[in-house]
Amino acid sequence: MGTYRDACRRGNFVISGEIGPPKGTNVETMLHHIDTLKDMVDGLNVTDNQSAVMRMGSLAVSGEIVRRGGDPIFQTTCRDRNRLGLQSDLLSASFMGITNVLCLTGDHPVVGDHKQAKGVFDFDSIHLIQCCHKMNEGIDWEGNELDGAADFFIGAVVTPEADPLEPQMYKFARKVEAGVDFFQTQAVYDMDNFQRFMEEAREITAGTDTKIMAGLVVLTGLGMAKYMNRAVPGIFVPDALLEEMGSVPKEEQLHKGMEIAARHIRFLRDNAVCDGVHIMAIGKEEIVPEILEMAGAVDR
Repeated sequence: MGTYRDACRRGNFVISGEIGPPKGTNVETMLHHIDTLKDMVDGLNVTDNQSAVMRMGSLAVSGEIVRRGGDPIFQTTCRDRNRLGLQSDLLSASFMGITNVLCLTGDHPVVGDHKQAKGVFDFDSIHLIQCCHKMNEGIDWEGNELDGAADFFIGAVVTPEADPLEPQMYKFARKVEAGVDFFQTQAVYDMDNFQRFMEEAREITAGTDTKIMAGLVVLTGLGMAKYMNRAVPGIFVPDALLEEMGSVPKEEQLHKGMEIAARHIRFLRDNAVCDGVHIMAIGKEEIVPEILEMAGAVDR
């Protein structure tokens, strides 16, 4: 399998997975997930202290994915580093063979497990996108010449279920203007809503090569679905899916969630709604191969 960038540039229906670094030094499960997925997907996101919870760093894990023959998508947030640290990590990523970068502002520390931590936010995600472009041109943020340019494939996120949607579309347009190569969306479950979002998004990206991948978080149970509706901004699980999850016994709900994810992959691919999917199994990455098989997306 080629690189994530190659898949995007060829116009493939792109599929990526996600790796969550451990909170601790035990990497056995994480390495198993990497080895399970690296040859089945076009790229593997590595989260960066997701939800402001302290974990092993995304740079080190991304480097390990390269070493194992996969293609990482290095997530980096502006929450924990100033512009010096961000640029230093980007140069380090380039040295390690990491070329895909997902630029994030980052959740505020108050939502995480170190609530007294000070968020940096010297940059926001748009600054970081612009910075990656400068480094591709062989200069740093201040315009100083680099001894060797980077070659980053630059990504960002968007939330199609944001309410109201207008501020999100304004930021989306600014990211497109800043030169984003690809977007991964936050989790989407309502395919009708997502199609309407894509119509507006395609108008904004017209004339560019920007790719948009739908984020799919696998529902592991009815309780998870209800929690996401109640507590996670920008995510909406429709009543029809809640009823579908509740129609089977608790021990069968994970498989039902896998069926729903596979159905959504088929719908998005067969109707050319977007350019690919980003599958988030939230610690259950071993189920992703079966989801891809159910979706008919193994041999692509």
